[in-house]
Amino acid sequence: MSSAPLMPMATAVWLVENTSLTFKQIADFCKLHEVEIQGIADGEVGKGIVGYNPIIAGQLTKEEIKLSSEDPTRQLILKENDIKIESNDKKTKKYIPLSKRQDKPDSALWLIKQHSTLKDSQIAKLVGITKNSATAIRNKSYWNYNNLNAKDPVAMGLFTQKDLILALEKADKRIKREKNEKEKEKLSN
Repeated sequence: MSSAPLMPMATAVWLVENTSLTFKQIADFCKLHEVEIQGIADGEVGKGIVGYNPIIAGQLTKEEIKLSSEDPTRQLILKENDIKIESNDKKTKKYIPLSKRQDKPDSALWLIKQHSTLKDSQIAKLVGITKNSATAIRNKSYWNYNNLNAKDPVAMGLFTQKDLILALEKADKRIKREKNEKEKEKLSN
C-alpha cells in the first residue's frame, strides 16, 4: 500500500482544478473518498483550501498525470524521493550528571599534567569545559586550583580512550608541522 501525498486535500483540489483525471483516480491517489472528490469539484468540499501542486512538490510528474489522463483505469503513482537523512552522532553532546561535572576541572588538570602536548582548546573540547577554564588551570590561576585533584577522565567516563588517542594524534601532527615550519624558516634566513 503506497502512502498518501503531502497535504492530500489540497493536492486533490489542485488535481480537480488542473487535470482531466477521473474522481476515482484522484481519490485513490490522495487516499480520500470518491464522494469527497465529487464535493471538491462541485465546490461543496474544500472551500478556502488552496490547491497544492504535486508536480512542484516532487510527488508527481507531468508524464504521470498525462499517462493517467489518457487511461481512466490507470492509477497515479506517487513519486518516491530517495533522500537519505543521516544522523551525525558526533554533534550530540553526552549528558554529564551533576555529580560528575565537578570532576571536569580535575580531568583537565590530569590532561595538562599527563599530556602537555594537548592545546587548551583540545582539552576544553574533550572534557567539556571552556577554553578559558583550561587556560586558567594550566596557568594555575583557576579560581579553585588549590582544591583540584588530577583524575583520569577516561576512567571517570567523561570521554573514551579513542577520543583521547585521536586528540593526541592531532596534537602530534601539529607539533611536527610547527617543527617543520621552524626548520624551513631557519633555512630561509
